[in-house]
Amino acid sequence: MRQTIALVIGSLLLTALAACNTVQGVGRDIESVGRAGKDAMH
Repeated sequence: MRQTIALVIGSLLLTALAACNTVQGVGRDIESVGRAGKDAMH
Protein backbone atom coordinates (compact mmCIF):
# COMPACT_ATOMS: atom_id res chain seq x y z
CA MET A 1 0.00 0.00 0.00
CA ARG A 2 2.75 2.46 0.90
CA GLN A 3 4.62 1.71 -2.31
CA THR A 4 1.53 2.50 -4.35
CA ILE A 5 1.02 5.82 -2.57
CA ALA A 6 4.70 6.71 -2.99
CA LEU A 7 4.51 5.84 -6.67
CA VAL A 8 1.42 8.02 -7.18
CA ILE A 9 2.97 10.96 -5.32
CA GLY A 10 6.21 10.60 -7.28
CA SER A 11 4.33 10.53 -10.57
CA LEU A 12 2.38 13.65 -9.63
CA LEU A 13 5.57 15.49 -8.69
CA LEU A 14 7.24 14.58 -11.98
CA THR A 15 4.17 15.67 -13.91
CA ALA A 16 4.10 18.99 -12.06
CA LEU A 17 7.78 19.60 -12.81
CA ALA A 18 7.27 18.86 -16.49
CA ALA A 19 4.26 21.20 -16.64
CA CYS A 20 6.21 24.05 -15.01
CA ASN A 21 9.05 23.60 -17.45
CA THR A 22 6.60 23.73 -20.35
CA VAL A 23 4.93 26.89 -19.04
CA GLN A 24 8.32 28.60 -18.70
CA GLY A 25 9.17 27.64 -22.27
CA VAL A 26 5.92 29.10 -23.55
CA GLY A 27 6.59 32.29 -21.61
CA ARG A 28 10.02 32.60 -23.21
CA ASP A 29 8.56 32.03 -26.67
CA ILE A 30 5.93 34.73 -26.17
CA GLU A 31 8.58 37.10 -24.87
CA SER A 32 10.80 36.51 -27.89
CA VAL A 33 7.87 37.12 -30.28
CA GLY A 34 7.17 40.39 -28.49
CA ARG A 35 10.78 41.47 -28.87
CA ALA A 36 10.80 40.55 -32.54
CA GLY A 37 7.63 42.57 -33.13
CA LYS A 38 9.08 45.54 -31.28
CA ASP A 39 12.31 45.35 -33.30
CA ALA A 40 10.35 45.16 -36.56
CA MET A 41 8.45 48.34 -35.71
CA HIS A 42 11.64 50.32 -35.13
